[in-house]
Amino acid sequence: MKVLVTGGLGYIGSHTVVELQLAGYDVVIIDNLSNSTTKVLEGITKITGVTPEFQELDLRCKDKVQYFFEQHQGLDGVVHFAASKAVGESVENPLFYYENNVATLIYVLQELQKLKQQNFIFSSSCTVYGEADKHPIDENSAIKPAQSPYGNTKQIGEEILKDSCKINSNLKTIALRYFNPIGAHDSSNIGELPIGIPQNLVPYITQTAIGQREQLSVFGDDYPTEDGTCVRDYIHVVDVAKAHVVALERLINNEQDSNFDVFNIGTGKGSSVLEVIYSFERVSGQKLNYKIAHRRKGDVVAAFADTSKANSKLGWKAKYTLDDAMSDAWKWEQKLRTK
Repeated sequence: MKVLVTGGLGYIGSHTVVELQLAGYDVVIIDNLSNSTTKVLEGITKITGVTPEFQELDLRCKDKVQYFFEQHQGLDGVVHFAASKAVGESVENPLFYYENNVATLIYVLQELQKLKQQNFIFSSSCTVYGEADKHPIDENSAIKPAQSPYGNTKQIGEEILKDSCKINSNLKTIALRYFNPIGAHDSSNIGELPIGIPQNLVPYITQTAIGQREQLSVFGDDYPTEDGTCVRDYIHVVDVAKAHVVALERLINNEQDSNFDVFNIGTGKGSSVLEVIYSFERVSGQKLNYKIAHRRKGDVVAAFADTSKANSKLGWKAKYTLDDAMSDAWKWEQKLRTK
């Protein structure tokens, strides 16, 4: 079985490539290296013993996407990660986000529909729910107006897939709505590699602890939560990666109830920003330098998942704890500094 992974050298993409290879899949990676490096290939190879085929390619170049698919007619599935994902950046540069996240999805789907096997896993996000009415959030929760252009691109992406599946019965799609992936592979051979200032909490924590950042800002302590800080569902990236493997197998084995479906991928437990900090301090033995700052625009109060659908239909369940993820993230950060 041969699988294309777009954005396969990125954070979640690289961990998914590892899990696909360990499950016996032959993987082809496309990545434009805008938020990753070819060193990630070395890490994947160290873990699995197999170097996946890699092509540096920008999916915004439609003719290059066409040529790639002409050369790879025997694909059994596509796992589509390639997209930009920083909420703040999307607010500052919305047109780039719509081009990079929406146009590229269209180009890939246009070529995929020419193939015999049209199994497609879409990297979606819990941002599609916006500020949810109730928690935990299940897949039937209302899709609220997006809080950012990034969130809107994920909503639009799902709509594109849903509409495409209505008129093409050969296209089989699962959208995985991740909550907050964190951590790194326990081998410390791959992990999160933010370019520039991290947009996500955990790499900012580890970079602060290692001395690369002076101080962590906690944006708001006056939210209506137990300790006043925002609550999220933090899930180990390896658990997220494993969800892609079982989702792809569901498509390949024709186990779908319909040719478009969505699943929440989370732990089912919400943790506050301060709880994440305390977890890091617990596993690292270090006190973190942080301060309380003003709220940040676009942050919802809370978002954590009802994962019962993924648990029952995919036979998947997150197994790693918050402490596990923070420990792996810290080991990865320390290894980065010794390279």
